[in-house]
Amino acid sequence: MSEHGAMRRVSLSNPQFTYDDADPQGFRSGMFRVGGDLGAQDTGTTLYELPAGQAVCPYHYEHGEEEWALVVEGRPTLRTPQGTAQLEPLDIVFFPKGPDGAHQIRNDTDAPARVLMWSSVVYPTVTVYPDSDKIGVWTRGVDDVIVRRSSGVEYFEGER
Repeated sequence: MSEHGAMRRVSLSNPQFTYDDADPQGFRSGMFRVGGDLGAQDTGTTLYELPAGQAVCPYHYEHGEEEWALVVEGRPTLRTPQGTAQLEPLDIVFFPKGPDGAHQIRNDTDAPARVLMWSSVVYPTVTVYPDSDKIGVWTRGVDDVIVRRSSGVEYFEGER
């Protein structure tokens, strides 16, 4: 990262990707998170490296955040409610809030792919995972929870 006055910048030419050893097979993507390093508070930006057969994350949509994706390298597959399509380098995709913005980006090719994603960052927010029927509530770690929709309870259950 370099600084020129109040402007901060980072180069994507030689990113230092981090991998989470806890990620299961199929979701082992490298991350180079730059939003916070540049001082962003209301937006986030991450360059993902997708080895063959891996996805950024499960198929999902956001209720509180809009998301964008720009293919930097390779030809990843995009899944949306309309189906799947292979993306090309420099393709850009927008994912609106809600079910119409549901998406998953994965690499079904033998060559690595890199995708730059950015979004608004909102807390609290809710993410829905339709394939597994889960809902995630994100509160900056205070009361984060992922639950199955079937675990829903009535509003006054347990109250006195």
